[in-house]
Amino acid sequence: MLAVMKKILLSSITVLALAACEDPYNREGVGFTGIDGEPRTISDVPGASAFLPPATNVPAELAVLPAIPVATDETELGKVARLAIDNGGRSDRDAVLVSGSDTNLFLSTVSVNGTLFGVLRTASNGAKVDNTIGASFGRNAEQFTGCLPAGEVYRKGSSERSSGFAVALNCS
Repeated sequence: MLAVMKKILLSSITVLALAACEDPYNREGVGFTGIDGEPRTISDVPGASAFLPPATNVPAELAVLPAIPVATDETELGKVARLAIDNGGRSDRDAVLVSGSDTNLFLSTVSVNGTLFGVLRTASNGAKVDNTIGASFGRNAEQFTGCLPAGEVYRKGSSERSSGFAVALNCS
């Protein structure tokens, strides 16, 4: 009986000690560099989009901004996503500015009929970026928003260049 109690206590102490090492409110999800325990930025993650500035904590900045509410009669997810792109933030009051090599992009969250979307868009519909940015945004949505992607990435634009991208998010 005493041996069983020792095993349970040792296991419990180990779990508590390891749990104390992690901040439960850290939503970055990108890990550590291993150098002095410094957090790694999104730009250090292989495959992450090259348009993110290295010193920006995007999920933390995005978390303090309210989701932009939109109501519509549309039910088709593609049309709802395009509405999210159209209504995505374009200023520092409702979006996080993400610097690009030639075009600045704005990252925001838009709630359309209760469905939350992560939206990455240009400042105007006339400015276009390569569609590979949208694919990268979809693959790395959790690193950008702190939420898991809940479907495919929708875009607004042509087959080669678009003015915005949206992905449904699961933040539970």
